Formats: sequence, structure tokens, C-alpha cells
Amino acid sequence: MSEPTNLLAFILIAIGMVLTPGPNMIYLVSRSIGQGPRAGLISLGGVALGLVIYMLCAAFGITALLFAVPYAYDVLRLAGAAYLLWLAWQAVRPGGRSPFRVRDLPKDRPRKLFLMGFLTALLNPKIAVFYLSLLPQFIDPSRGDVFGQSLLLGATQVMTSVTVNTMIVLGACSISLFLGRNPFWMTLQRWLMGTVLAGFAVRMATEAQR
Repeated sequence: MSEPTNLLAFILIAIGMVLTPGPNMIYLVSRSIGQGPRAGLISLGGVALGLVIYMLCAAFGITALLFAVPYAYDVLRLAGAAYLLWLAWQAVRPGGRSPFRVRDLPKDRPRKLFLMGFLTALLNPKIAVFYLSLLPQFIDPSRGDVFGQSLLLGATQVMTSVTVNTMIVLGACSISLFLGRNPFWMTLQRWLMGTVLAGFAVRMATEAQR
């Protein structure tokens, strides 16, 4: 079982990942504004299924890798730190695209909305890298079953992502209007997320070897 402080840190990173603009958020916001919150929630169901599949694959793979390769943890630790720095840069880089700059999408039936959400999640490399490089940083074999810890952390990430995205879907129109009138808050959010992610990257890269 993960320590409470580690679990809190993991949740903060998961929130930072959700709030960093990417294919999932852009698709969900576009659907919600263009076709209504119901379409956004159906699409989110597909995204959630994609996350669960990634999470299960990562749990099995990480468990095997950490026990089979002596230096796997250090490789993944440095890869995770580099990935967080990349996410931080994506958040603050000049000219970064806001997910609330909506794309025009055709109106689709519920089955297609769910399928497109599912494919958007499966084809999003950010999710795969997140699970494979960041989950191991919060797993401690001395605290119990590695596979069980992987499942707990993965489930926590899925629930965090679904919760945050649900709020975004339901408030997409209001958020879009607010940010359109007050671009300062979008800039503040980007820099706040970038700073948090960069801070975790430094901590991860300088962490003592397990």
C-alpha cells in the first residue's frame, strides 16, 4: 500500500496531466461545446475505457519489468522525470494551444461518440508514457505486492482523470466563455501546472536509488 504522502503526490501529478492540454481534453471539450454535455460524457466513457486498458497492461508489464531487470527502476525514474519536464514545457511554451479553442466536429450518434473517445485515448501516447514511466516511482516493493500497488495507483489515476474531465465537460461552455474574456487565467493555469510538473520532475530525477 502506498504512503498517504506518495499517493497525494501521485494524485497531484495525475491532475497536472489531465489539465495539460492534449488530445483527450481537446476532443472532450470540442464535443461538449459543439454537441452538448451529454455527448461529452458519452465520449468520456470511451476515454475511461481506454485508460483502464492502458492501466491493466502497465500493471502487468511494470510488475514483470521491475523484478526481471535490475536497473529498470532507475531507467524508468529518469524517463519519468524527462517526461514531466516535457509536459511542463508543453504547458508554458509560447504559442501553446488552449483546449478551449474548439475544433468543429460533425454531430455523431452515441455509439460513435463512445468509440471515438475510446480511440482518442488508445492513440494518445501521453497515457502510455505516463503509466510506464511514472507509476514505478510510487511503487515500493517493501510495502507489499507490486501488482496490487500498480492497480491501486492506476485506478487512482483513472478516477482522477474521469472526475476532472467530468467537471470540464459539464462546465466547458462556461469555462470557454470565461477564458475568452479573461485570458490571464488561462496563462496563470498554464504556468501553475508547468511549475508543479517541473518541481516533481526535479524531485524524481534527484531521488536516491532504491
